[in-house]
Amino acid sequence: MDYFNAFWVGGLICALCQILLDRTKMMPGRIMVMLVCGGAVLSFLDVFEPLLSYAGAGASVPLLGFGNILYKGVSEAVDSQGFLGLFTGGLKASAAGISGALIFGYLVSLFFGPKMKD
Repeated sequence: MDYFNAFWVGGLICALCQILLDRTKMMPGRIMVMLVCGGAVLSFLDVFEPLLSYAGAGASVPLLGFGNILYKGVSEAVDSQGFLGLFTGGLKASAAGISGALIFGYLVSLFFGPKMKD
């Protein structure tokens, strides 16, 4: 049942984003920013954790999880460091994911050359 819940929640999030792409003039970058900000807002409202326990990867993978990580990092850093935590908390909390994406993206680019679209 965990796989089914992850599938339908993640699919619903992605379908809503696809509808936004198709029906509005929003660019993909704006939708991605909206997902990250939405994850942070849902975390602030204490809605994301119950959603995460219900849907698992279906809720955390489509960029909502990144907003959740940023919010958690900032809130913990503000509690421990004060105002300076606003600037350092999000990066400390998400450094492993960002570094992994950069490193693996670079390694893949070494094996597969970029191709121009016709």
